[in-house]
Amino acid sequence: MFVVVPTLIAISVFCVGSWAVSGSHTSANSPAPYRLLTPLLDTPWTAKVGTLPWPQHPRPLLYRDHWQTLNGIWTALSGIMVNGVTYMWFATTFTTPSGWPTGQRLLLNFEAVDYEATVFVNGAQVGFNRGGYFRFTVDITDNVNPDGENALLVFVFDPTDSSPYHIPNGKQTTSPSHIFYTPCTGIWQPVWLESAPSSYITSMNFAADMEGTVTATIHSGTGGSNPVEISILDDDGSVVSTQSAVSDETFTFTVPSPKLWSPDSPNLYNITVKMGADNVSSYTGFRTISSGTVNGIQRPLLNGKFVFQFGTLDQGYWPDGIYLPPTLEAMVYDLGLLKGLGMNMVRKHIKVEPDLFYQACDRLGLLVIQDMPCMPATVSMETSPPDAAEQAEFERQIEVLINEHKSYPSIVTWVIYNEGWGQLREASHPEFPITTRIRELDPTRLIDATTGWFDHGAGDFSDNHHYAEPQCGTPFYSTPSSPYDPNRIGLQGEFGGIGHIPAAENLWPVQAAIDTINQTYEINSDLDSYNYRAHVLLGLLRDQVARFACSGAVWTQTTDVEGEVNGLVTYDRRFVRVDAIQWKADIQALYAAAGARA
Repeated sequence: MFVVVPTLIAISVFCVGSWAVSGSHTSANSPAPYRLLTPLLDTPWTAKVGTLPWPQHPRPLLYRDHWQTLNGIWTALSGIMVNGVTYMWFATTFTTPSGWPTGQRLLLNFEAVDYEATVFVNGAQVGFNRGGYFRFTVDITDNVNPDGENALLVFVFDPTDSSPYHIPNGKQTTSPSHIFYTPCTGIWQPVWLESAPSSYITSMNFAADMEGTVTATIHSGTGGSNPVEISILDDDGSVVSTQSAVSDETFTFTVPSPKLWSPDSPNLYNITVKMGADNVSSYTGFRTISSGTVNGIQRPLLNGKFVFQFGTLDQGYWPDGIYLPPTLEAMVYDLGLLKGLGMNMVRKHIKVEPDLFYQACDRLGLLVIQDMPCMPATVSMETSPPDAAEQAEFERQIEVLINEHKSYPSIVTWVIYNEGWGQLREASHPEFPITTRIRELDPTRLIDATTGWFDHGAGDFSDNHHYAEPQCGTPFYSTPSSPYDPNRIGLQGEFGGIGHIPAAENLWPVQAAIDTINQTYEINSDLDSYNYRAHVLLGLLRDQVARFACSGAVWTQTTDVEGEVNGLVTYDRRFVRVDAIQWKADIQALYAAAGARA
């Protein structure tokens, strides 16, 4: 399944599972020049990756002028594109840009390394991070040679789902099998340098509501009460509000009569923040997410109104990048496909994307239901659940997820557990205290504690999964593991999943995956029957919206993934299955049915 390569090679900085770029060696000590490898299955963007992948600034909510990407060809001192690799080294060199201000701190940023990363600069250990989905920053000022070349080494440990480890890994597995996929190990998101003053902003949180109230916290690296000045600018660049405050303390202020953010009008406001010599920029959107009773039914509310949420289960896998799209354009293509069909939501399924994904949703106007990546969903999990330390680490990483992403306007719901995967099920039911903790960290969003089943009553949603027909918002579809609860919001967390076998050139060409295609929930013989079946299922959902307490639904899924052939588009993104005219009409009918209930 994987291409076996020599011990010392040159690779893209990203994902070990990536097929897009690599190299081979001519001697034991020197890598060959860059060359494009032929992936098992490419996309229209594969050839555009080049030697400088993802050149965009990776953190749109905290931007400084002086930064430099370290993406590109790195040297790896380990096996690459070989399944089952647990330990590996990545190496590169860098010089500090000559035009940067003197006397500042040099920050080394990693957007995501799966799973544990130990970082060395010029032979000195400078940092460590655990967690395959989250960013970390290392101040390397005292370890670099400002006038010459510097050596950067990253040692990675990633057990994925191998026994006896229980770590948040989503659908990655060392043994791919239909709904579990090729793993991604190592550096899979951008690495970059940044120049900042000696007293600098480490992170910022903004929550802006429909009344114009902004709640903000500016975190500093030094702590204490550093004076800060915040300006809110409209899309014309005009300042609509300024506020003086201090760092590391939460404060509020008001913007008069803001243009609200919604899927129909995704209005955004730019933000500038000054703290001493540090100048950063960000943005926000004014909207309020809440839950309330509308005509006797518990509903999700956006800006005080019931908005029916409809979108896809979005896995975020790519044949030429595994966990990372080959380019930003490729990533936005998937989201644009959903928006173009009239969908207003996407469920990011047990994976965390690069920040530019959430910025794209903010700009397009797509509501995001964000899952926490689960711990392994294996048979052994049933008899060997996470121990206390592993559960504590899972809960710590939930807090990291919330804190890193709670300023994106598009995110409306946090999901703790998917279908019981990695969920402790003893009487204490940890989803209850986890829900409480999430509300403390972020009171501005809803919480889906258990999407699918093993629902003990925590969170804001009564969430049902059923294939292929929906079973949403009514007591006669209640089950012990997924009970109907009129006091919570009725959500069809997954349904659909109907499939169609595409031409061979659009399939993931791995026989083990092909052999699992028949495990797809339903297979339709041709596109006419596929689209008719979709029309029937969306009609059933529309009827449940009109008659019962169904407030949203998630269709499986955006794209095919390896042996799954139930996407709106094939895995290579070259063949779209859906009849766009029919789907648009059926989706609009859902909104109309919901509007009649509101």
